[in-house]
Amino acid sequence: MSPSRFRTFLLASAVVLTCASPAGAEESRTEAPVVTSSPVTSVAESVVRVKVPLPASAGARPAACDWLSYLRFRHVDGPAKSADADRILIAQPGVLEGAGAFDSVARNTITQAAAQGRHLEFWALDRRSNCLEDQTGVLAGLAAEDSHVAVDYYYRGKEIDGRTFAGYPTNDQVAWLQNVGLEQTVRDQYDLMVKELSDAAVRKQKVLCGGHSLGGIITAFFAQWDFDHDPATKADAGFNQCAGYFALDTRIGTRLPGTAQAQAVPTGTTPGVDLGPEFVKLGLNLGFIPRTLSAPAVINSETMNLLAIAGLSADLDPGGQSDLATYIPAGPNTDDTYRLLFSKDYATFFKGSPTVQDFRITNAGVLGGLLDDNSQPLAFMQASVGFFSGGKLADKSFPVPADLVKTPGLEGLAKLVGPEKKAIPDEPNGPLYTWLDYDQMDGTVATSADGAPFTTPAKEVTAIDELARSLAEHPLDFTEHFFPTKLVTDIALASSPQIAGDAVHPEGIEANPTITLLAGDGILAGSPTDGIFGTLVVAPGYQHIDVLTAAATQNDGRPEPISTALADFAG
Repeated sequence: MSPSRFRTFLLASAVVLTCASPAGAEESRTEAPVVTSSPVTSVAESVVRVKVPLPASAGARPAACDWLSYLRFRHVDGPAKSADADRILIAQPGVLEGAGAFDSVARNTITQAAAQGRHLEFWALDRRSNCLEDQTGVLAGLAAEDSHVAVDYYYRGKEIDGRTFAGYPTNDQVAWLQNVGLEQTVRDQYDLMVKELSDAAVRKQKVLCGGHSLGGIITAFFAQWDFDHDPATKADAGFNQCAGYFALDTRIGTRLPGTAQAQAVPTGTTPGVDLGPEFVKLGLNLGFIPRTLSAPAVINSETMNLLAIAGLSADLDPGGQSDLATYIPAGPNTDDTYRLLFSKDYATFFKGSPTVQDFRITNAGVLGGLLDDNSQPLAFMQASVGFFSGGKLADKSFPVPADLVKTPGLEGLAKLVGPEKKAIPDEPNGPLYTWLDYDQMDGTVATSADGAPFTTPAKEVTAIDELARSLAEHPLDFTEHFFPTKLVTDIALASSPQIAGDAVHPEGIEANPTITLLAGDGILAGSPTDGIFGTLVVAPGYQHIDVLTAAATQNDGRPEPISTALADFAG
């Protein structure tokens, strides 16, 4: 059987396993192997689903949402039972992030530990709200090796195995998410851990709890949480479920970066006590506060799915010319997203031309343009995956000129858009723009208007094919289409009595060893480190996503530093 047909056969099997909803099964736990094209064949991956129903008070929801899911990574030579592993790392995802985002860091960490004679497991958690996603089209396109299959499913009503796309649920259709916030999120992790690792001693001795971005904040609240509602009994406390904590470009702390937590209004000082949380609760209940994080363009359910489709195209045919911008039907969301992401300057943005459809770009180039730190304008969505090649490039000054982030008093803009100069193709209807991978920075990189190269080998750390694979080949995907707003509002209002009643063990945050692994150019770059305790590791040149996706071998020939340090910490 040819490699292509073998891959198609295996991936088709994965589609069958994934598309079957666990909600109708009689068993309370399912585990199915996941087959990907990862070159790291020493790590086995499976998708685990455990039935943990929401309380009746949560409201009506799809049956699949009464299950919790995670990707289980383990070494092929390691023990079959999780409890017999040397360590189990359990990771909470960040905002707009799913379990598939942890693929590379999980594989690299497990491989590093195995080389030292230790067998780790890495559990990448999916939030409960990810049950609303329909990956049928992406996984069917993967099996058929044709991204048009995915587009036809999501945009043209084409049927796959008797199923048609029902559309993206609206705010009214996800009313139950108004009850899924911080309390439910930490409770879900606790319930999953207890069901999967019933021996409390195993949890306390072997589990490392952590996460990426917002996942570090969730971990801090988990550490403080009292799960039996009796502060006097601490065996159930979050910090007693973990042997240590790890933070991936985040901190183990309870405050959202760059904000101060809102305070409740003291009783007797103002009519209507605790207006903040009460107002938010009312807004979520009535729906005038959106129940999922969404914007008219760039950040919404459809565009998160578009990233998966772009990843699929780059995964299947990286050097082929992309036709997604023309094959996907035009619509307000896609048109506005393309315009916001691919405008060279304000004149181009307001004029509306040239558009991305006017350029010839490979599938890898499109994915790089969407997520690379020299193109993507939002720092929390950036990775360092290489650079454009094949045609004339221009400095991209939309939405923020590169020099502006260096203006005294405006340095904070770098936290929003990242510190790197942005570039964009500048020859419409011209040559085919290709993509140089992270390890192809050989002196041919174009120069910016200031005469310096847009990037250097030291600034590139993630392989474009690994990023594409992570986006497209997992039954629990890289992106999160329905991030529950209540999770963030609860954290912002965490000092109010209604929310803080169970986070009663502040000592829990420092109760266990901690490692903080920061991206050198990420969203926390330059922030004070005095609030960080335990071991601190900074990876130079890394962006916010790179701590999850960086290649096992870096351009300096050394092993990837984040996974190396994490494997050492797990020892």
